[in-house]
Amino acid sequence: MTVQPSPQSTARLLWTIALPAMLTNVATALFGLADMWAIGRLGDAPAQGAVELGAKFMMGLLNVFNFLRTSTVALTAQSGGSGDRTAQGQTLARAMAVALGIGLLLLMAMPWIVPAGLDLLEAKAQVRSDAQVYIGIRYWAAPVWLGNCVLVGWLIGQRLVRHVLVVEITANAVHITLDLFLVLVLHWGVAGVASATLGSELLKFLLLAAIVLRQPSAREAFAAARHRATWHRDALARLFALNRDLFARTLLLTGAILIFARSGAQHGPVTLAANGILFQLFMLSTLILDGFESASQVLCGEALGAGDRPRFTAAVRAALLWGSVAGLALTLVYALAGAPLAAWFSTDPRVVAETGRYVAWVIALPLVGVASFVLDGVFVGAGWTRAMLGTMAAAMALYLTLLWLLHPLGNHGLWAAFTLFFVARAAGQFLVLPRRIRRSFSAS
Repeated sequence: MTVQPSPQSTARLLWTIALPAMLTNVATALFGLADMWAIGRLGDAPAQGAVELGAKFMMGLLNVFNFLRTSTVALTAQSGGSGDRTAQGQTLARAMAVALGIGLLLLMAMPWIVPAGLDLLEAKAQVRSDAQVYIGIRYWAAPVWLGNCVLVGWLIGQRLVRHVLVVEITANAVHITLDLFLVLVLHWGVAGVASATLGSELLKFLLLAAIVLRQPSAREAFAAARHRATWHRDALARLFALNRDLFARTLLLTGAILIFARSGAQHGPVTLAANGILFQLFMLSTLILDGFESASQVLCGEALGAGDRPRFTAAVRAALLWGSVAGLALTLVYALAGAPLAAWFSTDPRVVAETGRYVAWVIALPLVGVASFVLDGVFVGAGWTRAMLGTMAAAMALYLTLLWLLHPLGNHGLWAAFTLFFVARAAGQFLVLPRRIRRSFSAS
């Protein structure tokens, strides 16, 4: 007989993962905010817009491969739920091999990808020139970023979130220090912002690798890499099926963000810079709330691996409840401090005024979007990636339609479509969730 876990015990377990993950994500967000703050001290709207576009380009390029992190979390947690340490080592070996292959391909394609990306984002004149400088430096961190995705995902899947937190705080403290020194002391401008990111990513990889190598399951990865079973057709097929769906889903999400950046660029460098600042505040709230996504991935993955339906449903309820509480808290914080906080990131009065016009959307987004973040974690942890892809595709279709319908509203229409995109994602996931639970635990 399966015992129903108490709400109190589930909530405690949720927070032991979610809180360190939140702090880790906040540490990650600080480097983006530091970039915008440092370049904003120059009072140069084109340079600030170039950093925004360059960062969006790199995020668009790399975030489509974030499946390396999410799939590694899911597979590692499921192996932990079934008590299979060897499978955890095999997951690490396979994921690192995939990351290495993608990294090499990205470096080979760099001469074609960068100009095409800037054309897609409609970067022009000084903004394009500065963005090329930024991307030309930061691009070399791409293979390291992919490796970091795998290492972070593997550690989170084993509930070693605090280790990841220590690494993120250390790497981002170095990043912020480099930002201040290179931009404000050495006056490297856009090149200084990009160089700070490159240096911090390299440091992060070294620290994560040192922690991973101390884990017993990681030692299994070295042995697993030499065994044929690790590279067996069925095991690879499962990995690539999971990654294929996550890749396509992330591609759609990244496309939505890039369309948002491109549409903002059409309104001129001032609106582009203002949207960039507001988007960083949105990303800060998203990364905080993603702590519940990480916790959902781990707890739901473990419950599915153990075949424990009550434990699974308890984790879903707890994540949605406490995620909503956190979303409401962030909305209240932004309602009180969002406008002055946004104004702090630029000395250009035109940009400051523009952020004040649109900050209401950033205030609403944490509460509106939290359910989609939590359910992403549930679906990834359970391996329901095909269903998640379907709901994302439907939401993307609605988003594109809304962009067309709301175009007369200008930048307000852009933010409205972006906000409703998250509402549609959550609605689709709620619709398919009961059926997926019944199918996955039909034998439980």
